[in-house]
Amino acid sequence: MSDQTDAGTNPFFVSRVAHVVERTGLAMSGAMCGTFVAAYLTRAGIDSFDSIGFIASMILIGMIGFYLGIDIPGLRAFHTGPGTRSMPRWDTVELLSATGTFLAAMAALTSVYAIVFDEAPQGVWEFAIGCWWLIGIAMQISAGAIGRLRVANSALGETMTRDPTRRTFRRHPESLTQMQPTE
Repeated sequence: MSDQTDAGTNPFFVSRVAHVVERTGLAMSGAMCGTFVAAYLTRAGIDSFDSIGFIASMILIGMIGFYLGIDIPGLRAFHTGPGTRSMPRWDTVELLSATGTFLAAMAALTSVYAIVFDEAPQGVWEFAIGCWWLIGIAMQISAGAIGRLRVANSALGETMTRDPTRRTFRRHPESLTQMQPTE
């Protein structure tokens, strides 16, 4: 018997391929939402919205936002430490991602409705849909970046502790203190 497994039977490989396919599907969903919002705003008759650059940027930020902002690393060990009680807490990054996804999806859904039912764009709705889209996508990208930075900091062995006197957080690189020689 061979100890080696081929790529087809390796569960880690299959899991990674499934993850890449999932993320690609999320990016395609973001591109479609960006296309619908761009199509709606293009119908408004504003010259800056009626360009290939605007449409391409809406599609691109939709892809980036949905790729980064929907599948965020969880908050498993970030609020717990040795000797502390684990209290369930809500995760700000998850809330940021969920709110951003909701706003972007509402902008896309409203745009699709207006396009399908041939509604004439009105000034207030143009502004609202554009704001929902941009704020939602910005929230998704921010949540994805923060979540990934949190995981990277955790992998490097850094922890964040709250400094109550300054209302800020301080970094404590645990990996450096563990590497110092003991006597």
